[in-house]
Amino acid sequence: MARVKRGVTAHAKHKKVFSAAKGFYGRRKNTIRTAKAAVDHSQQYAYRDRKNRKRTFRALWIQRLNAAVREYGLNYSRFIDGLGKAGVEIDRKVLSELAIHEPEAFKGYIEKAKAALPAA
Repeated sequence: MARVKRGVTAHAKHKKVFSAAKGFYGRRKNTIRTAKAAVDHSQQYAYRDRKNRKRTFRALWIQRLNAAVREYGLNYSRFIDGLGKAGVEIDRKVLSELAIHEPEAFKGYIEKAKAALPAA
């Protein structure tokens, strides 16, 4: 049976790891054992933080909305409740963008929410 030299395959595998480890500090970028561990960890963090980014942005939009609606005598909870009762289906991202960039349009949504809420 002929001898198989595996250098080409190993080099290709290592190249893939090193390209993923580009920019890492110290031996983590140029020693295969440490680079592989570092890349594995970085991919775990990336997967986890793709999920966390969604949570973080939703929290940011809610904080922005709460600050924006308090100027009109509401709080976030009552505002969202009023929009739901008014049958307005618009997400928090768009609402927060409206509050920042289009305050007149946002005021219309606040009025709709207030009209749908029972008088306290």
